[in-house]
Amino acid sequence: MFLTTATGAEALEDAVFRAMFEARKRVFVDLLKWDVPVRAGRYEVDQFDTPDATYLILTDGIGSHLGSARLLPTQRPHILDTLFPELCEGPVPSGPGVQEITRFCLDPRQNSRQRRSTRDTLVHALAAHALDVGINRFTGVAEFGWFQQILAFGWDCRPLGLPRQVEGSLLGALTIAITPETPTLLARAGLVPSATPSGVADRRHAA
Repeated sequence: MFLTTATGAEALEDAVFRAMFEARKRVFVDLLKWDVPVRAGRYEVDQFDTPDATYLILTDGIGSHLGSARLLPTQRPHILDTLFPELCEGPVPSGPGVQEITRFCLDPRQNSRQRRSTRDTLVHALAAHALDVGINRFTGVAEFGWFQQILAFGWDCRPLGLPRQVEGSLLGALTIAITPETPTLLARAGLVPSATPSGVADRRHAA
């Protein structure tokens, strides 16, 4: 896992970032039909892609995107508090040890076995990153099918409220506690990371 930095001008000049934003467009715009911004007809980049965002990006040996996730600090504007606070029965969780997982993206050009391997590797990478940098809690918003999968990953994950219909989609908010036992809990639930991932890049960029 490699942490690098890039300015906004550099972001779309960086091949790994370009591949990630293109994959996000294929998944969230082309497949899921989300109404979100697209730059140059190719890149899904929104208002939360700022200098505060952190990206975990899984690539193959030639730099092609396999999977990625964006983390947003909850002490700054993020998706749950800005767009969907009604999904929480209580206050929206926030604090220096709390980050929001967003744009969890598995490249659709992979087959089902490859996507499962990428998913498991990326989930383990999120837990490892959290333990490395002192994140003790993740939050997130997900459509109900994905919401149910996340709850079943074996980690300490709980809903923040009842799912609600929002613009035709059933959405739920959740919180995930991260402890040193989390990787073991994931493995016990059957999430097995790739033994030799070709590359996981943890990157930041300014929009």
